[in-house]
Amino acid sequence: MNIEKILQDSIQAALLAEFEVSEPTIALQPTRKDFEGFYTFVVFPYVKALRKSPVEIGNAIGNYLVSNTTVVSTFNVVQGFLNISIADTAWKDTFNHLRSEASFGQLAAKNETVMVEYSSPNTNKPLHLGHLRNNFLGYSVAQILDANGYDVIKANLVNDRGIHICKSMLAYQKFGQNETPASADMKGDHLVGKYYVEFDKHYKVEVEALKAEGLSEDDAKKQAPLMKEAQEMLLKWEQGDEEVVALWQKMNDWVFDGFNQTYETMGVSFDKIYKESNTYLLGKETVEEGLASGVFFQKEDGSVWIDLADEGLDQKLVLRKDGTSVYITQDMGTADLKYKDFGMSKSLYVVGNEQDYHFEVLFKILKKLGRPYAEGCYHLSYGMVDLPSGKMKSREGTVVDADDLMQEMKDTARERTNELGKIDGFTPEEAEELYSTLAMGALKYFLLKVDPKKRMLFNPAESIDFQGNTGPFIQYTHARICSILKKAESQSINIVEASSYTSLHEVEREIIFALSEYPRKVADAGREYSPALIAQYVYDLAKSYNRLFAELSIFSAESPEAMQFRVQLSKAVGETIKKAMALLGIKVPTRM
Repeated sequence: MNIEKILQDSIQAALLAEFEVSEPTIALQPTRKDFEGFYTFVVFPYVKALRKSPVEIGNAIGNYLVSNTTVVSTFNVVQGFLNISIADTAWKDTFNHLRSEASFGQLAAKNETVMVEYSSPNTNKPLHLGHLRNNFLGYSVAQILDANGYDVIKANLVNDRGIHICKSMLAYQKFGQNETPASADMKGDHLVGKYYVEFDKHYKVEVEALKAEGLSEDDAKKQAPLMKEAQEMLLKWEQGDEEVVALWQKMNDWVFDGFNQTYETMGVSFDKIYKESNTYLLGKETVEEGLASGVFFQKEDGSVWIDLADEGLDQKLVLRKDGTSVYITQDMGTADLKYKDFGMSKSLYVVGNEQDYHFEVLFKILKKLGRPYAEGCYHLSYGMVDLPSGKMKSREGTVVDADDLMQEMKDTARERTNELGKIDGFTPEEAEELYSTLAMGALKYFLLKVDPKKRMLFNPAESIDFQGNTGPFIQYTHARICSILKKAESQSINIVEASSYTSLHEVEREIIFALSEYPRKVADAGREYSPALIAQYVYDLAKSYNRLFAELSIFSAESPEAMQFRVQLSKAVGETIKKAMALLGIKVPTRM
């Protein structure tokens, strides 16, 4: 039973019957919390044409709905807003309907493939706090799109080549003394990152020495011996030098081992991993194609450009004069490769907002080249994550390491949980699992509840709180519901068949309404690529349920029917919380 659809059809009928107005679409919105009702219909647009006051129009439609439908119990008109209250029988029918749907919240298959590309790390350093937002956002959007009926490919384009990779390699070659992750007792990505910082430390000394000899800062940076050696190493790698390639492979293997451990802790995964070492030469044929078709042009020095002045942008280099690629070159080639591999109708790039201009240019180029997938390309741009201590810089070793932060969150979860006495009866293994579940729930929820486009300040202490708009608050609500269901089962309370209880309380109506909104929220989040909408939804649902728990008794209810219904309602809320949190990549505990 779809109450909203019934209301829309009935309002259309009311407008036709009362005012001879044929309205093809009816828009409803949730009633504001300070007014009675659940759905609101705005009558202002009809005032001028009908030459009647908003109150007259609202009353006429409201009276029609009460007389001609079984779903409307009463209504009120506030200025130009018709606020509609729903009959308890309709709420009960709605609840029974949503409970009967095994795939509630999973929308119909769209028979379209969508690729979500996220993570995109560099293999010269471990993942940091910014990567956490990226990975959580990409994984969650992929889950949400899957729930929207798309076939989703989760992809990762790893930046595993280039001058920055050679910096770590060169520093290791000079200062590493054959150190390995095992001998250093470090994860591989942390060890390689250590030498990236080491390069920068020695490089700065060389730059300062050259400046003292009279060179400008720019010249000193270019002439520093370490930088020249790194550039020479990159050239050797591109030429296939055996020694350099072997070192590159060994250090990259260390990093990938470290990344895989971090991804496992994060709870994210990928269906396809692309590596820049395999794609950096792609795109040159695309440049030739663009030159032949007139999309690109060549300057006297041999470099190739595109003029995007007609798009409100400037000229953009797509191939250097020496024939080497720039980032946009390989991105064009990689876009073709991804489409060849999967033929997706949509391709989402989850990348920070510092790359807004780059993707604007890339997508305009793909459209000018006539790529069939160009219209489906979308840059899911997100804001940076700050800490109270300020910005992070990888080369200076001032990043907030993802592994360290996740461990700190687990330690905090352990401390808070023990303080609150929420692990009574747990084995040590069960307790450790709970700490991890709470820690990752707190971290993911805090980073995902903010609109992706907004820059945000991460507060670890606030995120782990068991009260307020946090992951642990929602997780605790789920555990509370599981405890109720366990008690109901021990008392043989029937939670399968619908009860005859129909005299609903306000908070029960509120919860049924919230449950009925879940598929719409999934659709909205999929359309807007925004996990924040799911986060807000599941928080509101948990908050409503906690209000029920505080205001109404379950096991000492006023009647057996009321008790049975509230147990059923608890089960539906628990199942929906679990589904919604899974869309955020968050697990929920069954006891605390």
